[in-house]
Formats: sequence, structure tokens, C-alpha cells
Amino acid sequence: MTDQHGELEAALERVIESARTHLAAVRAGDGRIDDDNVWQAYVELNNASSDYDQRLLAAYGEVTPWDVESIDPDEADERFGGAGALADADDPHPRVISVRQRRDYRVPSVAALIRAAEAARREGTPEEDEPAPVEGVGEAVLELLQSGDGSLSALDVPELEPLDGVVMVSEVASPVDLEAFDDDDPVGPFQPAGDDRLIGRLDEHPFVEADEVGQAR
Repeated sequence: MTDQHGELEAALERVIESARTHLAAVRAGDGRIDDDNVWQAYVELNNASSDYDQRLLAAYGEVTPWDVESIDPDEADERFGGAGALADADDPHPRVISVRQRRDYRVPSVAALIRAAEAARREGTPEEDEPAPVEGVGEAVLELLQSGDGSLSALDVPELEPLDGVVMVSEVASPVDLEAFDDDDPVGPFQPAGDDRLIGRLDEHPFVEADEVGQAR
């Protein structure tokens, strides 16, 4: 047990030392993307933490709060080197990649949807101001999107029932010019140009619970 205790103490020291090394690398990297020293220090810290966690479990049946798995340093360096080579390569794609998405929803309860949107609006309104009421289903959905910074995940709420959707990836000659379209133009920004090249289309189908399938049959 004495040897095991000493090995555990040494493993803990490696965690502490690798944490200091990682912090120093992060500070020296100063926010640079794909910094080699930061990545290597991260791998060392990860592996030291994993080793300590395993030794603690073997010695005392206890674990740390770090949910990590060992990383092969050689494989990590190979992957990092490949990513760095791609980042530094001078081969810009000649076209612009355009992703167009449509997702439809059924509204089981208009009143419930509006209540959810008004709650989201109140959260984003200063306490001293009285938020304007949400008028209509479309405004409610827009309010939920705005409260979620425009992400469609903001619409994953019980008040909206997802239907089928579609995602299309295309190569286009130039990026969209929003100033060229009126704010109420529903077609222009999404209309493919004659020289656009559709790469692929992904059809989205909402997940259906097993009991719901049984009821549908």
C-alpha cells in the first residue's frame, strides 16, 4: 500500500505540474488558434488527469470529477499536424458555400405559444419597461428566435410541433447581398441563381415516440 500511495502522490503532482504548463502555454498563445504548444500541453494535462483518476479508483475506489480518457500523443500530434496543414494551405475554394434550410411546425395551441413568446420577451426587456404584447403566431415564433440569437434550437419548445424540414447545400458564385432585397421579400434571398450548383439535400423528419407510432397505426 505504501508503494501505491507513493505512486498516487506522484500522479497527483503530474496533474498539478501539467496544469501549470498548460496555463503557461495558454497565456503564451494569447488566443492563437491551433497553437501547437497549447495542444501538446492539453494532451499532457488530459493524460495526467486520466492516470490519476485511474490510480485513485484502484487504490480507494474513488473517482475525480474529471470525465477524461487517455489520448495517444502520437495520434494527437498527427491529427493536429494535419489540421494545421489544412489551415495554412493557400487553396481557397473558388465558390461560396450556401446552406438553405426550411423547417415547418404545427401550432397545437396558439395561446400557449404566445404565452411562451411573451415570457421570452419579458426576460429580454428591462424591468422598468413594459414589454409590448405579442400579436399573432408569426410574431411569437420570431420572438422565440430572437431570444435564442437566431438559432433554430430556440424553437425546440413544447408549444411547437416539428414537421418535416429540408437542408440544401449549394456552391454559389457570390454571397447573398441582403441590401438587394426588400425586408418583406420572402423569395429573393433564397432563390437559386442560374449558375448555382446543388451539392446535396438532407430531408429532416421529426422524431416520433414509439407509443405515438402505435397510436398512429
